[in-house]
Parts: sequence; C-alpha cells; structure tokens
Amino acid sequence: MTPPGSSTPAVSVRGLERRFGSRTALAGVTFDVAAGERLALLGPNGSGKSTLLRMLATLLRLSGGSAAVCGLDVTREPAAVRHRLGTVFQSPSLDGKLSVRENLQIQGHLYGLTGAELAGRIAEALERLALTERARDRVETLSGGTKRRVELAKVLLHRPSVLLLDEPSTGLDPAARLDFWSTLLAIEQERALTVIVATHLMDEADRCTRVALLDEGRLVAIDSPDALKARVGGPVLDVEAGDPDALLPRLSAALGLRAHKVGRALRIENAAGFDTAQRIQQAFPREVLAVRIGQPTLEDVFVALTGRRLATEEAA
Repeated sequence: MTPPGSSTPAVSVRGLERRFGSRTALAGVTFDVAAGERLALLGPNGSGKSTLLRMLATLLRLSGGSAAVCGLDVTREPAAVRHRLGTVFQSPSLDGKLSVRENLQIQGHLYGLTGAELAGRIAEALERLALTERARDRVETLSGGTKRRVELAKVLLHRPSVLLLDEPSTGLDPAARLDFWSTLLAIEQERALTVIVATHLMDEADRCTRVALLDEGRLVAIDSPDALKARVGGPVLDVEAGDPDALLPRLSAALGLRAHKVGRALRIENAAGFDTAQRIQQAFPREVLAVRIGQPTLEDVFVALTGRRLATEEAA
C-alpha cells in the first residue's frame, strides 16, 4: 500500500490493533506512508485517529500487529523512534508561565541540545515562524494561533523526520487555521517532512497527498482526495423531506432513483444534477422540503462507504 515510486516507507503499519478492555479502538489497520508524503487520518470522533497517532508516538502499547517509523520498531526501539518524531497533540504542551524562548530551551535540553547549537536552532525557529519579536513574551499572553506556531517551533527544534499532528487547528478561528497550515506547508517544502495529521475537517484532509478514512477503528479506504471522490461519481443530491422513510421507496418506484438515508435527509449519488432535482420536486411537491446539489466531497465518500456522516447529528 505504498504509493508507486516510493522507497522505504517513513511510516509502516501492519495489522495494528489496540484494545481497551473489551472495546476495540483499532482493528487490523495496515498502510505505509512514503517519505515526504502528507497523510490525513479522517474520521469521526471515536474512529481511532488519536489512538493510532499515540501508538506511533510510543505513548500507547500495541495490542497486536506492528508499526515502524523510519525503519525503527515502535515497540522495540521507542527512544530512537521518539528522536525522529515531532508531535503536536490537541492539548497544548507549552508552559504558559515561561516565555517562548524558555519553552524552546527546555525542549532543546530534552533532546540533548546545548550551547551555541541550541541558540542557533532557537534563533532559526523563531525567525522561520515569525516569533522573534515574541521570544520574551509569556506563552499565556499569546493568542491561540501564535501558541500553535510556538508548538511547531518547539517540535521542529530537533529536526524530526516525521511530524504527527492530532487535530492541530482545534480551537483556532478560520484565519488562524489558514495561517497555521500556510506555515506548515512552507516548512514542509524546505525540510521534506513526512506529515500525518488526524482530523475530522474535510478542508484539512483535502490539503493532503492521501487520505485514510477510519471508521470504528477500521481502515475503510486510503487514496488521494480526488481518487476517493471519483468513487462517488457525479453530483450528489441531498433531499430533505417531512417523512424521509416514507419517501425513500417512492423515489425508487416512481423515478428509478437509488437513494439512502443519511441523518434526516435522503442522499442520491452520481445524480444528473438540476434535472434530477427538478424531477424530484415535480413528482413530490408536498413531501419534499428542499433539494441541495453539490460536487462529491470526502464527506460523501465517507457516507457512501459507511452509511454515516463524519460528524454525529448531535455534533452537527
């Protein structure tokens, strides 16, 4: 499952399993990530994204299978693996009472960096992430977006080969999210980083080379965003109705349309766009409340493969 033309994978996962008592969080997940690739782990809460990242980061033991980072087994060689990883998890790892520079100094000491080498790397990181003027500021005084830039500066200080990001833009406004991703992509191009990002946001997944769709601990598909969307086909219609269960068989009987219920709507994939929408509204003027038309998204792919939305109805 390594992309064509790739050499030794930067990350390799084989039959990965993780159980918490009687609950299975990951079940037989297998994939490779090529050096320099950007992979999104896309799925709803509880799909196993964070568990997978924590296992790669050597923070959770494996219940079965194997995983390697840069050819190093995460179970047998955890210390060597950690030196090749940079990790940004949902919970901030910064000390708010310390300055930006002090946070970076502590990080450097953890990786054995001292003296002129550490000072040089800190200066480089501050400049690259537009933090030089904030170096003396306490972290607790910074905005959410600036804190995320400090997190990036911190995890990149020891120059890792692989970056693990778990919902990196959680809590950020749209402008700060865009700034975070612009900064990350610029750094990627300079250093040829391999990035694995866990997210439930489709726009973040669309930025990646490939997307791995996870559902209830299982890998249901992995491919480029465009290739995944091509599985759905043409336009997608969402039909809102007063009684979707009653309308579902009538769409098939009267118009020959294959639909399935998603939440409170009926979804028709690979539809003929406006023509199909008009046919539905003309045939069922009283039952249909609204018809929405759109090109396939990763959400549509997930729905087609699992029958569920990426977000629960409550979250939506």
